[in-house]
Parts: sequence; C-alpha cells; structure tokens
Amino acid sequence: MVQDIFEKIKINRGPIGQHAKESHGYFTFPKLEGEIGPHMIFRGKKRLNWSLNNYLGLANHPEVRKADADAAAEFGFAAPMGARMMSGNSNFHEQLEAELSTFVEKQDTILCNFGYQAVVSAIDCLVDRRDVIVYDAESHACILDGVRLHMGKRYVFKHNDVEDCEKQLERATKLAEEQGGAILVITEGVFGMRGDQGRLKEIVALKKKFNFRLFVDDAHGIGTLGAKGGGTGQEQDCQDGIDIYFGTFAKSFGLIGGFISSDEQVVEYLRYNMRSQIFAKALPLPLVAGLLKRLELMRNHPELKDNLWKITNALQKGLIEAGFDIGVTDTCVTPVYMNGSIPESTNLIYDLRENYNIFCSMVVYPVVPKGMIILRLIPTAVHTLEDVQYTIESFSKIVGKLKAGEYMSDKIASV
Repeated sequence: MVQDIFEKIKINRGPIGQHAKESHGYFTFPKLEGEIGPHMIFRGKKRLNWSLNNYLGLANHPEVRKADADAAAEFGFAAPMGARMMSGNSNFHEQLEAELSTFVEKQDTILCNFGYQAVVSAIDCLVDRRDVIVYDAESHACILDGVRLHMGKRYVFKHNDVEDCEKQLERATKLAEEQGGAILVITEGVFGMRGDQGRLKEIVALKKKFNFRLFVDDAHGIGTLGAKGGGTGQEQDCQDGIDIYFGTFAKSFGLIGGFISSDEQVVEYLRYNMRSQIFAKALPLPLVAGLLKRLELMRNHPELKDNLWKITNALQKGLIEAGFDIGVTDTCVTPVYMNGSIPESTNLIYDLRENYNIFCSMVVYPVVPKGMIILRLIPTAVHTLEDVQYTIESFSKIVGKLKAGEYMSDKIASV
C-alpha cells in the first residue's frame, strides 16, 4: 500500500518538531527585537543576550551601518541581476574575493550566497564516486549533508581523534588505490557546540604518510582566532596545510553568505562547476560593499578581537571558578554543561529569561545525549565585564534550583 507523504508527516513530526506547538515563538523561533547587540528585546522586555555569533560586534558597528546604508542607496538590492557566470559579476565581488584571499593566505577565493549551501555544494563538486571522504564524527550538519550526497565511500573518525583519523586514512588509501580515486579529509576549525578547535596541525602532519587534501570549515574561527584574525589554521600555524578553506559571513562578519579559498586552479574549478553558485543569483552589491567595510575593520582594528577575548576569558574563568563545567572549549564558544530532562531544561530557560532577563541558547536531545543540557554562551566584543558578572551570579542561582529539583516536570514549560 502506497502511503501519503502528508499523512506520514502528521504521524512523525520529528524529534524537535513534536514539541512545535508548545515551543514555537519561545523556545524555538523566538523573536529578538531592537538593535543587534548584547541587550535586546524579547517579548517586550530587555534581556542580556548571549545567543548571537556577532563575535566582533560588527553587525551594528556605526561604520558598518553607514557603509550598508550608502551602498543600498547607491545600488539598490537588485544589483547585480543574474548569476555571476552570466550577468551578475562586478568589480566589487572580485575585489572582495582578492582581499579575502590575502586575509586567509590563499591564492584565490569564491564568494558564496549561503554558508551552509556552500559547504554542501563544494563537497558535492570536489569528489566523484571513485573518491573517498574521511570526516570528523562531530562535523556540522552542512558537512554531514555534503557527505550524504557523495556517491562514493566515506569513513568517519572519532571526534578530534587523530589516531582514529589515521586508521580511517589507511582504509581510505587502500580503497582509493583500488578504485583510482582520491581522498578528501573534512573537519572543522572550531566545533560550534563543544567550542574545541579541530586538531588541524596534527591532521596536516598526516600528509607525510598519506596522500589527501584537507577541507576545513572555519565558520567560528575566522575573525576570532589567529594573530591577525585569519582563523584556526593561522592560530595553529598550519594554514598552508589547509587545501580548501571555508569561512562564513554569518558570524564575525555579522552578515550572510560565505567564501571558499584555495589554490587558483581549484577556485576556478569551483567557479565553473559548483552548481549552487552557477545557477544562483549573485550576492547583492550592498552586501558585498558592506563586507568590504567589515573586512577593513577586522584588519585595521585588532582591539575588536582583543576585547572579544577579554570578555571570553573573564566569562570562562568566572564560570570555572563558580564550579561550572564548560568542557574542553579553547575558543570563544562557551558551553555550560548541566544534567536534566527536556522538561527541566525548558523550565530552567523560562526562569532564566523571565526572572533573570538573560537570553541564551539551550541545547538538548537529540543534539546532545539524553539527560544533558547545554546552555551555550557566545561572548562578543561589545559585552561588558558587568554582563559577565551578572550572568555568573544568575547561573549560580538557577543551577541551585535545578539541583534542588525545582524545575522537575512531566512536560515542557507552558508559555
């Protein structure tokens, strides 16, 4: 008997979607209003906000706002019309690509409309059915979706386990030799949930034993790590060993889109073969002009990154001293690990938002194991030490309530 797709959807709403009616607008799809920053409006009240990846505070920087507005007035958001291959190229797009290439120490760069889509499409473009992919078990969803598109074999290695990566490379090498294929290793510069850096330098060192190319998604690393903000490869002094470098505009740059940097011939190949860009309209000129201003500020104002790390260090040090478990993070991403059920987590978050006026992201099953709660804090250059102190004091109170069983419930919080 053939089933109806809509009927299947009604029966199985998904692990998160099953709570949609109770959670929509509050725990999921919340609306933060007002100017982007550490203090925003949620449901009519001002909240201390730790949920945005606006690391350097550029999203609402006055020079950025002016550049965005001036470019919108000059060009409008329609320009350029069409895909870049056909009619949508511009000097501004090429200028941004050239400047990004210099910034991340690569020969060439291709701009991409959306970061997630760029990673998926690049993986699909770079490998064929004879090639083998080796990737980290805790890779971002965009990497996992790209790998799922691969028609050939793929091997996964335990998270940040270089020894296991080597074992998988041995298997991949044997198969690639039999098939006449190549090997692509994929990992992240910064893992956005745990906050730990990928072990890039050690993976690069494996090139002495194995023939492979390395693709790194550095969405959280670009702008936050490296002496000049050039990312995790720069931080670990192994940028040359990263063959395909991906960065997003949705975090440190405070906008949307992304880019891929590599050798000139690789980028040219992507320009002429990457379907998500060949068949998609070019990034609007106001966005490109705004990105040029953001990159200028990133290069010329190291104090933005310095202040980001001042806040990050104060937050993480304070949480540890207060007895909180923040795991293995060695980046700005700050997860606070707690134990509790999904209903408990919703009651905790409701209390934190309504009675302490703190807004942060909550992560529960199926993203993390059952019984675990992560409150993920994203410090920025525009937070203050007073914000940090208030947050630590508030967290100490709510974790006390959690341990005392005050958030116990059979169902998620009613809003």
